Amino acid sequence: MTRNPFDLSFDRLPPTLPIFPLAGALLLPRARLPLNVFEPRYVAMVEDALRADRMIGMIQPVNPDCRARDPAVYDVGCAGRISSFTETEDGRFLITLSGLTRFGVEREIEGVNGYRRVIPCWDCFAEDLEPERCGEIERGRLMALLKTYFQANGLSVDWQSIETTLDERLVNSLAMICPFSAAEKQGLLEAPTLVERGKLLIGLIEMAILDCRDGDGSPCH
Repeated sequence: MTRNPFDLSFDRLPPTLPIFPLAGALLLPRARLPLNVFEPRYVAMVEDALRADRMIGMIQPVNPDCRARDPAVYDVGCAGRISSFTETEDGRFLITLSGLTRFGVEREIEGVNGYRRVIPCWDCFAEDLEPERCGEIERGRLMALLKTYFQANGLSVDWQSIETTLDERLVNSLAMICPFSAAEKQGLLEAPTLVERGKLLIGLIEMAILDCRDGDGSPCH
């Protein structure tokens, strides 16, 4: 079983956390999220994180269509550590965040260099730092649905790799890459257990397949 990638103990989690509100961008524990960071305040956030503990909190705006500079955000996000980065000639950062643990937003505090910060509440998500789990989802049902879902979208996948992927990694990867709505992705993030996240994922894929069958035959969304 795989532990969190940086063997971070619960008592070493930071008391404050910079947040990156980004609609539709889902990070989950032990998963990896590539990001292209170009807005000046978030470039500054990455620079500051690299000088400190490398931790950034990914969180979604409540209204993904809101164009406000500082939109209202959900109460739960996921903290990740910058595990790789490249600085481009035009001043962007290409980074990979490795998911560590979810967090609740206790309260927002004064920002730094234009980006926002929060006091995170880690207590409800201590189990996120435990080893990767397997054998907890309806894997046969999920695999059958995936074949229909990918076929409906005209996608070719490496089934051998999928079939050998551990349960948690499979569920989290699908939750992150499938084109679910922001609210649906938030539901997947907030699912208390892997079992419940797996059930929700199966339900969302079933609905996407039904939408395809009831529609005009266009790819599922």
